[in-house]
Amino acid sequence: MTTPQFVPVQSAKAAAFRGLHAEGSVPLVLVNVWDAASARLVEEAGAHALATSSSAVSWSLGFPDGNQLPRALAMAALGRIATATDLPVTADIETGYAGADGVFDDALLRQTVTAVLEAGAVGVNIEDSGGVPLTDVDEQARRIGIIRTMAEESGVRLFINARTDTYLSGRFRERAFEETLRRVPAYLAAGADGIFVPGVTDLHVLHELSRRIPAPLNALAGVGAPSVGELHDAGVRRISIGGNTAKAAYATVSRVAAEVLGDGNWSELAGARSHAEMDALFARARARE
Repeated sequence: MTTPQFVPVQSAKAAAFRGLHAEGSVPLVLVNVWDAASARLVEEAGAHALATSSSAVSWSLGFPDGNQLPRALAMAALGRIATATDLPVTADIETGYAGADGVFDDALLRQTVTAVLEAGAVGVNIEDSGGVPLTDVDEQARRIGIIRTMAEESGVRLFINARTDTYLSGRFRERAFEETLRRVPAYLAAGADGIFVPGVTDLHVLHELSRRIPAPLNALAGVGAPSVGELHDAGVRRISIGGNTAKAAYATVSRVAAEVLGDGNWSELAGARSHAEMDALFARARARE
C-alpha cells in the first residue's frame, strides 16, 4: 500500500483532482498519455491533470487494447508517468486487470488498486465491458465497492470514474440511454465519483444524461466531436480524448518513415523538438532523485 510518509502529498493531489470536477466555468480536459515523455509534454502544454489511456499504453508495449496488457507492465508505465510529473494522475485500469476469459479474481483487483496507489495515482477508470453484453450491474457495483473501500483505508481518496460501455459496445442499440441510467445509481451507490459514457457525442443526449446523473459526466471526444465549449454547455464536466493522442503521435511516425524510406527527404521532420528540449523535460525529475 502507499508508503505512509507520502500519503499526505498524494491525498492532497487527490483532493485537488476531485476539485477539478466541480461545477464551474471550466471543464476538466484530459489529453491522455502513455509514457513519461507524453506526460511531460502534456503537462508543459498547460494541463491541470493527466490521465493514462489503456489503449495507448498497450500499443506502446506491444499489446492490443482490451484487457490484453499484463498488469505488471501497465503499472510500471503508470509509475513512470506519475514520477515524471507533479500533476495529479488518474489511471485507466480497464476492467481491473483481475482475470481473463470471464473469470474475475477479487484478489487480483486488490493487487491492482494497491499498485495504482503505490505508483502515486489519485484516480482510476474502471469499466463494465468485461462481460456479455456487459458485466452485470450488481457485480460491477461490487467491484467498484472493493476499490472504494481500499482507497478509503489507504488514506488516499481515489476519484473513481465508472465507465459504462452502454453506447460504445453497440450492444443496446435503441435502449442505450435507458441502460445507462439503469446502471448509474448502482455504481454511484457503490462509491463511484464520476460516470464516463464513451461512444456518445450527441449534445442533446449528453445534456439529458448530465441532467439525470448526479455526478460529474465524462465524455470521450475526438475528430468530429463537438468542441470543448459545446460539450461543457451540455453539462459535461470531464472531457478526455483516450487513445487519440497516441494515434496522432504514431501517425506522425508513419508519415516520417514513409517519406524517409520513400522519397528520401526530411521535410516531415520539420518542427520536431530539439534534443535539448526533450532532455529538459526530465531535468526536474532527475533533480528530485
